[in-house]
Amino acid sequence: MSLADILSPSDIAAALRDCQAPDSFSPKKFFQISGMSKKTSSQLKEIFRILDNDQSGFIEEDELKYFLQRFECGARVLTASETKTLLAAADHDGDGKIGAEEFQEMVQS
Repeated sequence: MSLADILSPSDIAAALRDCQAPDSFSPKKFFQISGMSKKTSSQLKEIFRILDNDQSGFIEEDELKYFLQRFECGARVLTASETKTLLAAADHDGDGKIGAEEFQEMVQS
């Protein structure tokens, strides 16, 4: 399964266009434009599974910088500050990684 099976390809493209410039990525805005914020819990768990590149059950900081590329392989990498902002938005327990429940809470908030 791919992200395009869950999210509209046109919504993904619009979300990526919105954050093309370095340091322009806003997690909340990206989740809204891409349609992620309207998905069910089970759909968000599937999106999390796809984004968890190493299938560790967590999205770690080194995976986060490639977050946009998981939506489209030609997309840019997140800057260091964008990566830290994304991690801080979800890492409620402070362990330096995002679990499935933390991811779901971040997207739906």
